[in-house]
Amino acid sequence: MNIQQVAARHAVEAVVVGASAGGVFALLTLLSGLPRSFALPIVAVLHLPKERDSRLADVFQQRLGMRVHEAADKEAIAPSTLYFAGSGYHLSIEMDRTFSLSCEEPVNYSRPSIDVLMDSAADAYGPSLAGVLLTGANFDGAAGLARIKQRGGLTAVQDPAEAQVPTMPQAAIRRLKPNLILTLDGIRQLLIQLDHNHATS
Repeated sequence: MNIQQVAARHAVEAVVVGASAGGVFALLTLLSGLPRSFALPIVAVLHLPKERDSRLADVFQQRLGMRVHEAADKEAIAPSTLYFAGSGYHLSIEMDRTFSLSCEEPVNYSRPSIDVLMDSAADAYGPSLAGVLLTGANFDGAAGLARIKQRGGLTAVQDPAEAQVPTMPQAAIRRLKPNLILTLDGIRQLLIQLDHNHATS
């Protein structure tokens, strides 16, 4: 199936994205082409050195048309917003679609962990969630993406041939059969189509 056919089968209300090595450039490339009217909330985990404060929200806010900020504990998820997990905390989504931060042990050597975000988001949103996994150097995100698919959500993985570091997308492809394996341009087209479908549903 092509992008339009896959998008038509999923009524998406939120998007979760994970990336590691090469992820800042990949995510900027992916999101910079979204229209200013884009309404779906996007929640992202990008691995950062744990001793470094995250400036991702500032960097992305300067370059994107949508609102960007670091997710806060107990904050309700709002449309037209890009949220980042802060450095040193796991970011989860609760059943009432608010954020929860925790200092539990790293998962796949990472805190924040992509798996933790995706697993919790899959439970909160079920089939109305889209999960996207981009470039990265470890296996974080493969189990979380599999959970999203298990709950009926849409799963997309960056084409390993395009990824700056293909380990993470390759791990996800081995773990599950994602709905789509796409270039960054293709993933952007998918997000735009999902947002259009959401606006007209």
